[in-house]
Amino acid sequence: MTRQERYAAAEKIKDEGDLAGAVVALEALVADEPDFALAHSALGAWCTRLERHQDAVRHARRACELEPRDPFSYTALSVACMRAGLIAEAEEALAKSRMLQG
Repeated sequence: MTRQERYAAAEKIKDEGDLAGAVVALEALVADEPDFALAHSALGAWCTRLERHQDAVRHARRACELEPRDPFSYTALSVACMRAGLIAEAEEALAKSRMLQG
């Protein structure tokens, strides 16, 4: 199964109402494909929804490392950091997102 197929399978699990199961599927995917930015981005958002804030921040940071020119990645990092109580990093990420948007 390709990484895109595995990602789609995780999304299907999420859409069926099993967010925790979807996170498990994506965690397995990024263990095998550590450079898959989309999966890290989704994990950042989904872990935030599960209130797994430290995991969310870790994945959001990785998405920014992999996609340093993507303003959405920095916006997502800002949200994850805000929820984790990392206010200074949240503000820095939001500023970076705004800068990239021009």
